[in-house]
Amino acid sequence: MTIYLGTPAEARYWCREQRKGGQSVGFVPTMGALHDGHRSLVERAVAENGTTCASIFVNPLQFNSREDLDKYPRSLEEDLAILDRVGCKMAFTGSLESFFPEAGDADRIPPVVPLPAIAGLEAAFRPGHMEGVQAIVERLFRTVGPCRAYFGEKDFQQSLLVRQIAAGMNTIEVVVCPTVRESGGLAMSSRNRRLDAAERELALALVRALRAAAGAWHGGQRDPERLEELMRGMLAVPGITTDYTAVRDPENWTAETPPGPLQKGRALVAAWVGGVRLIDNLDLDTAGTHSSTVRPAFRGE
Repeated sequence: MTIYLGTPAEARYWCREQRKGGQSVGFVPTMGALHDGHRSLVERAVAENGTTCASIFVNPLQFNSREDLDKYPRSLEEDLAILDRVGCKMAFTGSLESFFPEAGDADRIPPVVPLPAIAGLEAAFRPGHMEGVQAIVERLFRTVGPCRAYFGEKDFQQSLLVRQIAAGMNTIEVVVCPTVRESGGLAMSSRNRRLDAAERELALALVRALRAAAGAWHGGQRDPERLEELMRGMLAVPGITTDYTAVRDPENWTAETPPGPLQKGRALVAAWVGGVRLIDNLDLDTAGTHSSTVRPAFRGE
């Protein structure tokens, strides 16, 4: 049975006791509304550690609007049942006030010093979002303590950020796992629950754009601007509003498009389908080999 704890202090004590008992701790941070992508992270954490815990916390700091925060899906009972089935021993939540007790209240949480991975893309289109991620991930890591923390590759810029956070703490090993996709190729996301059937079909344009960039890359195209233009053209269809199409050197992150030719490439897209914002990315070097995992759509999505 998965234990559910309501405060960071309780979770900190639980994790400390597990380590005292000789158990290594695996940790999967989530905002709930769990799908097969989350489940794959927990399964791996369970397989690789003595015990595993997960956080379920919809972090207000990383939302740009109250409307988006209010619309974010929440399904606590279902989430706990999923965690229990895959062997997660503990799940915890909290409030901003409990994660940042020194602030006194949520309005006084001190700003973070942005790490390099925050630059560009998500930060440009969602001001404050990446700083909000950095703030809460630092607190989650300090709550759980020494552990292996598991993140999905779908949020690629975020995965760079959390690795930079962990590098500054020396007690956290970050494990980044391949994107899990539905049978049609759409990257699994809690936001997919808000897509109707027509929008879900339309959203596959993001996957096609990324695959087109990978095809051009394997055909010898190494100019990131040309690859970005190719993806942008494929997303220029009614019903889709594109925030960005981007190609970056994954080993040398830059806010702006890097000069070509590139030796390594990561294609990234962010676009609105109806009223739902979706992001996705693809490793251009390994596309078509092992860059993602395909599973049937999670029941209920």
